[in-house]
Amino acid sequence: MDEQTVDTIAMQLTRLQRIRDRTAAQIGTWTKDGLDPAAYGALLRLCCDGPMRSGTLAEALHSDASTVSRQVAQLVGKQLVERQADPADGRATVLVVTERGRTVAEDVRKRRNENLTRVMADWTPQSRAHFAELLRQFVDDFERTRPEMIAAMRRNWDQTFTGTENDT
Repeated sequence: MDEQTVDTIAMQLTRLQRIRDRTAAQIGTWTKDGLDPAAYGALLRLCCDGPMRSGTLAEALHSDASTVSRQVAQLVGKQLVERQADPADGRATVLVVTERGRTVAEDVRKRRNENLTRVMADWTPQSRAHFAELLRQFVDDFERTRPEMIAAMRRNWDQTFTGTENDT
């Protein structure tokens, strides 16, 4: 693959992440609802995928259990999610979105879509559809190759900084 193209994609992804982080921080200064923006991601995932255990949610979000636990605590505290007995195993709990949570999630979804519509207002419908398909493909392929990328980066790290090889 053309290295310049890969560099451009990498730089634009980094730029996008910085812009999104800064935008979320700015919004957070005046919304003051006490909910971490990442908690909204957990709420939206629960709305889309349905009730699940906290560990399953962490996997779905590609996050660690302690981070998701903090996000879930916020969602429960705001009465957007509740813990219920797992029908498959009454000793465990599943996270279930409340009606209030569904309303908040729908409001967040609408605002997100309005903002994306603003960003792409001058795009043709074909350009939007093409971008949506390419982005879906990119994210699917990123997710699929993620374990391989992590393993390769670990090997490179070990070789560079410790002088050893690690097969994990």
